[in-house]
Amino acid sequence: MIEYPKVAVVILNWNGKFFLEKFLPSVYNSTYPNIEFIIGDNASTDDSVAFVREYYPTIRIIHNDDNYGFAGGYNKVLKKVEADYFILLNSDVEVTPSWIEPVIDFMQKNDFVAAQPKIRAYHQRDYFEHAGAAGGHIDYFGYPFCKGRILNITEKDEGQYDTENEVFWATGAALFIKSSAWHEAGGFDADFFAHMEEIDLCWRLKKMGYKIGYTPASVVYHVGGGTLNTSNPKKTYLNFRNNLLMLQKNLPFWRALAVIWTRLWLDLVALLHFLAEGKPRDAWAVSRAHQYFFLYFFKTALKRKKYNAIENKTGLYKKCIIWDFYTNKIQKYSNLSVNNFHKK
Repeated sequence: MIEYPKVAVVILNWNGKFFLEKFLPSVYNSTYPNIEFIIGDNASTDDSVAFVREYYPTIRIIHNDDNYGFAGGYNKVLKKVEADYFILLNSDVEVTPSWIEPVIDFMQKNDFVAAQPKIRAYHQRDYFEHAGAAGGHIDYFGYPFCKGRILNITEKDEGQYDTENEVFWATGAALFIKSSAWHEAGGFDADFFAHMEEIDLCWRLKKMGYKIGYTPASVVYHVGGGTLNTSNPKKTYLNFRNNLLMLQKNLPFWRALAVIWTRLWLDLVALLHFLAEGKPRDAWAVSRAHQYFFLYFFKTALKRKKYNAIENKTGLYKKCIIWDFYTNKIQKYSNLSVNNFHKK
């Protein structure tokens, strides 16, 4: 008899009745045999919790007393969950019945502590979706990108990334992670609130010597921008701020100084670009991100840790993806040289 490790599918909700009504049926029909469904609620003010109670009475609901964002919300909820594997699933994701089995099997056979399925766009189903696509990478200056998505350009899925492999980070939209690794790494950094917390977590896991994986054997469909759309200045603020925090926390000291110094100037260029486009609120968001970074510099510095294991740099891009995108006109991951990626 096959023994299946226990899996907890945990959906963090905040006023998300629309998405729960639309996508919870597909999740609830998952065929994995040893599974628990959990809604972690970030103090919603709509009737989403009442909806779940009425139509899905077997789903466990864990209440947070406030909206702690994606990062803090999951930290608090997962303290109350016991399972071998956690699946952190966005409420705006549609899945197929057998979406779990291939990823768990892949992780067990290859000793991955975290992994993701293929992420396609819900509204353009033959294209990759921005948040994760076919697995995440990061460049020398901390800019994240994916197989199937560089900056704001997503590729059509034509099977070009249908090889299972190791990546640098796995998407938070459908993050499979061993519970033991989650607890060992300390979960998300709650100060991030939302955006890039999964990259920070994966980076810490890699500094502990662990591996992050991607498998195309499972495909899910993500709406994206369900909480903050791409043109929201708050999203701009969180992305710029959290990226600087992540660099300060995870890079070696002297390299962090050099990279962050460069990034501050590159961010200034982005600020001026927002102004030129008539987006003063986004420009101000970049400025606010820098203000926060300097104001809490020493608090963030205390989060830097030394690890005994040899850091796993697989998936780290040695060059600048921004330069490649705008100057070298490289808009597809497959056009990047494999020699520019760390192999271990």
